[in-house]
Amino acid sequence: MVSLLDDAAHVESLAVLSGFRADFYGCLTARADALFELTDALLCADGPVRSLVDLTLTAEHRRGHGALYDALNCGRIEVDRLRAELAGLPLPRTDDGRIVLAVDVSPWLRSDAPTSADRLFCHVHGRAKSVSQFIPGWPYSFVVALESGRTSWTGVLDALRLGPADDATAVTADQLRSVVRRLVAAGHWADGDPDILVVMDAGYDVTRLAYVLADLPVEVLGRIRSDRVLRLPKPPRAPGTNGRPPKHGPEFALAKPATWPEPAHTTTTETTRYGTATAQSWDRLHPRLTHRTCWLDHDGELPVIEGTLVRLEVDYLPGDRAPDPVWLWSSATGATATDVDRWWRSYLRRFDLEHTFRLFKQTLGWTRPKIRTPEAADRWTWTVIAAHTQLRLARPLAEDLRRPWEKPAAPGRLTPARVRRGFRNLRATMLCPARAPKPGKPGPGRPPGSKNRRPAPRYDVGKTVKRDLTMAEHQDRKG
Repeated sequence: MVSLLDDAAHVESLAVLSGFRADFYGCLTARADALFELTDALLCADGPVRSLVDLTLTAEHRRGHGALYDALNCGRIEVDRLRAELAGLPLPRTDDGRIVLAVDVSPWLRSDAPTSADRLFCHVHGRAKSVSQFIPGWPYSFVVALESGRTSWTGVLDALRLGPADDATAVTADQLRSVVRRLVAAGHWADGDPDILVVMDAGYDVTRLAYVLADLPVEVLGRIRSDRVLRLPKPPRAPGTNGRPPKHGPEFALAKPATWPEPAHTTTTETTRYGTATAQSWDRLHPRLTHRTCWLDHDGELPVIEGTLVRLEVDYLPGDRAPDPVWLWSSATGATATDVDRWWRSYLRRFDLEHTFRLFKQTLGWTRPKIRTPEAADRWTWTVIAAHTQLRLARPLAEDLRRPWEKPAAPGRLTPARVRRGFRNLRATMLCPARAPKPGKPGPGRPPGSKNRRPAPRYDVGKTVKRDLTMAEHQDRKG
């Protein structure tokens, strides 16, 4: 009976993977065969991808190197259709069945590409401690679904390149709204299910996102800086008090313990990686908003966005680093101790997205090509996402082709890189809709000794739209 169940699960997983390959091929509306074989070559290549032209030497890529570059420069992918296909696939969930999404930005650095348009100054960390740099590149915002427990697997649902005229908070809000709507349309969430949890690191305006996404079935959880000052709920009005009632309560300075009232909940959890984790929570804390930056266009009185503040403290960190407390803010109120533990555990799972970024860049070669146009960069990005999705679907099918010096992996615990080693064996049993190439010969190219009389235009780096910082600037621009 066990073998029959295993065979049925194997056949079902293979059918899901073959179905996605067929759907992905249907999303390729120009240079479809070349783009599809490029994806297969990316999946079946030995070792990390160092350059695009090396992929043409694999047996799965039956076309020349000219067809590869032509597919990236002149191909076409129906991105909206591909996003819908990704949302319809089996979705990673936590142990309690809840959908947990993580959003983060990863840059494709292009400091040596002055002829590439739409580059921004991307914030990257330097090698020294507390050192950061701003390097030109293309920043991409990713939304993924997370699992429970320590893992290097995520389900990539969307990717969007940030342009020079984009507001990061507004673009992230629209991106999350579209992802949630696609998940609802695909049947992953229905009335009565727990709200979708969206986790993010510092750098996002978590309260603004909570206000914009309040009409969706989501909870927003994000890390905030340790020097923030929030406000407690306004105290009840005493009888006979004159004057305007207060809108905000006393200050809660994260860096001043003297301003902290008694926490609503305090939990302690023994972990194998961080020692004892102590979480404290305070209910109905909110920031004091002003008519600045993203709230300049808000008509009327500014809202009071209340949530739950969580302070997480651990004994130690990997590498004997001194641990600093982590402050989290959730858009939900009236939380229980169970909710608080679920939140900080979900936040720790957000770092699984870093494993996905590392796989994209170091193994799949996402940022290796020297592509000139941002449109070609988008096609290559979605090609990498399609390859990663096939690895995730092939996870229960792949065998452990480990190196002699590697430890055996437990069933279901193969990493994406080790699943990729056996994908070539799986490909022989799956649907391959790409057609055989037609015989041809390369063009003559540029005559020897001729000069390029049409040099590529050069583009400046940075934002093209300056955002108003004060109400006076905003009113002067509107007037």
